[in-house]
Amino acid sequence: MVNLIAENRRARFDYFLEETFEAGLALTGTEVKSLRNGRANIAESYAAVEGQDIYLINADIPPYAQANRFNHEPRRHRKLLLHRKQLDSLIGSVQREGRTLIPTKLYWNDKGLAKLELALAKGKKLHDKRETAAERDWQRDKARLLRDKG
Repeated sequence: MVNLIAENRRARFDYFLEETFEAGLALTGTEVKSLRNGRANIAESYAAVEGQDIYLINADIPPYAQANRFNHEPRRHRKLLLHRKQLDSLIGSVQREGRTLIPTKLYWNDKGLAKLELALAKGKKLHDKRETAAERDWQRDKARLLRDKG
């Protein structure tokens, strides 16, 4: 069973998602407590290569209310925990093929650990976005027609 904390629903509209990976996050105690309250936003975030590691950038985990002066920085860079082979593969894809790493879901796994689903993505052009919207509208209309006739 997976408990969803935050989801980036806009990612499918803005990018062609090719391959997904599960990554752990290096978090502080107050960040974990804030996530347990179900408060996080990964909509504007992305992952970037810094040296030999990959970091989650611009993800918003709000400060924990009871932590006062021991609180964390809400939009700090958080290290993603991946296997070395996965890191090398992702770093190669980002640098050579011009792909982007987009977080799609932030959730608790069955062991109670915070995990991030990371997708290797390629950006969509405006005409691709229009095509996606038209396809979605057609699927909705088709389902409505079938439901009315059948």
